Amino acid sequence: MLRFTLLWLLVFLFASISSSSARPAPYAMRISCGARQNIRTPPTYTRWYKDFAYTGGIPANATAPSHITPPLKTLRYFPLSEGPENCYIINRVPKGHYSVRIFFGLVEHEIDNEPLFEVSIEGTIIHSLKSGWSKNDEQVFAEALVFLLDGSVSICFHSTGHGDPTIISIEILQIDERAYYFGPEWGRGVILKTTSRLTCGTSKPKFDEDYSGDHWGGDRFWHPIRTFGKNADAPRSTESGIKKASTVPNFYPEALYQSAVVSTDSKPDLAYTMDVDPNKNYSIWLHFAEIDATITSAGKRVFDVLINGDTFFENVDVVGMSGDRYTALVLNTTVALSGRTLTITLHPKKGNHAILTAIEVFQVIVAESKTSSEEVRALQSLKKSLGLPNRFGWNGDPCVPKEHPWSGADCHFDKSGRKWFIDGLGLDNQGLRGSLTNEISKLHHLQSINLSGNSIHGAIPSSLGAVTSLEILDLSYNFLNGSIPESLGKLTALRRLNLNGNSLSGRVPSALGGRLLNGASFNFTDNHGLCGIPGLPKCGPHLSAGAKVGIAFAVFLSLVLLVICSICWWKRRRNILRAQQIAAASRSAPYAKSRTQSSHDIQMSRNPSRGRTASENGPSLLS
Repeated sequence: MLRFTLLWLLVFLFASISSSSARPAPYAMRISCGARQNIRTPPTYTRWYKDFAYTGGIPANATAPSHITPPLKTLRYFPLSEGPENCYIINRVPKGHYSVRIFFGLVEHEIDNEPLFEVSIEGTIIHSLKSGWSKNDEQVFAEALVFLLDGSVSICFHSTGHGDPTIISIEILQIDERAYYFGPEWGRGVILKTTSRLTCGTSKPKFDEDYSGDHWGGDRFWHPIRTFGKNADAPRSTESGIKKASTVPNFYPEALYQSAVVSTDSKPDLAYTMDVDPNKNYSIWLHFAEIDATITSAGKRVFDVLINGDTFFENVDVVGMSGDRYTALVLNTTVALSGRTLTITLHPKKGNHAILTAIEVFQVIVAESKTSSEEVRALQSLKKSLGLPNRFGWNGDPCVPKEHPWSGADCHFDKSGRKWFIDGLGLDNQGLRGSLTNEISKLHHLQSINLSGNSIHGAIPSSLGAVTSLEILDLSYNFLNGSIPESLGKLTALRRLNLNGNSLSGRVPSALGGRLLNGASFNFTDNHGLCGIPGLPKCGPHLSAGAKVGIAFAVFLSLVLLVICSICWWKRRRNILRAQQIAAASRSAPYAKSRTQSSHDIQMSRNPSRGRTASENGPSLLS
């Protein structure tokens, strides 16, 4: 019995450990841009979701610029008439660490029209397309590792005046929380943008999916490079298994380490050079596995690793550091580069030859601080109520990327709160035809509003009085009506107010009138109904606009009731007269009279007692 209990407890403990260590599949969202239905693509039959309700733009047939581009037949492009900034907004994304990848394409029959534009994720620019991108496998897509914490992700495309942004697909793949940890600088405020990812000693490009890699590693693309140069190295490969490969947190596929390049006697140094953006920080990941049959133990191959001539790793012994042959080893460092090239050199110290399996290079990008979410919502509401034209865009974040702020919105950065906010609106003479809503008061930091020279109608929102930082308010030459809200008198910082050229009425608030004595510049002219301050008509006994409307409505309602009552009385009087006429006609007709007399005679004959007098019927019962 005791042994049975112990056995049961061991089974339960093992099951508990197994269930606690079990991990759900990572979140994955793949969008086939421009597609009207979900599809699957060979050879892996990856599922791509249809492109629905994420963004604007125009769907079209696609031309894939590269054989590594997903075999999709549609894309979405964004003409400048849709605005300079266009975004995919994808909601219900669980909080976590993600690999985000965007493939670019060409509109069918326009393969010579190669657009150039910029890409941002969550307000941070991660990629700028360069001329010739469509002919380079590593440039037909942009990829970044980013933390998504708001339950959604915005992926925006910014026009630079060189063609319309064209997007074939978007992938959002969850990866391990600690993936690509590179030091104290790593964290939620950092984005790693993939600059290059090479697999050495092979000529076949592969994705993690092709390598049957763990999904928690994402689906990385490995660009093949069989040799760094003629006679500079020799390829090596093996079919033996590789230990310590697909492990947390990066989950590198085992097959990645089954090929490599080895330097030669003629060129003992193994060197690779690539182009980079200057004055940036780069995280460099070097992969090794000793798969050369001539190296049988530790100490047989030792080399230094230099980056742009500076030694970063000394006495690298792959067998000694990994623990065995056919065992993965990964080295990582972060470097600040001022030039436009990055050269990685492996210099042999023992064994005369160096070996290299793969290279990953990421640009380290500090994520932009975003605009206050409340102010973003207020601007989106204002965009709708004012009927802002599409050419303004107003998609994504108003203030970031800093290179592409919203037209007409001025931004200021609050260092203490690490947030951007809106301190100015300049939308004068833009043909706006909508109205102002109370949502404008959510822009708490506004100092200047200029909406003059449009066709804005309706009343001035009284909530404007809550924007206490407002110094300039110019609503001149619109079609505003109603009275000036008393709440504007609370704007103690207001020094210029232009309400001229509208259809406002009523008394100007006394608080605004008193401000004129302190040097403020207010203009109320060309409003025929305003009164109460010097330069405007005097205010006599008058009612407010609301009272006037109420009285007019009451008078109208009284007239309607009077008309209804008159009609009812007239119809009733007419029916009474008609009935009297019919009765009179019946009494005067000869036939009716004879018929009435005959009926009376018949009834008297049938009931003779009814024809007698009271005395003939006997004494009264009351006597």
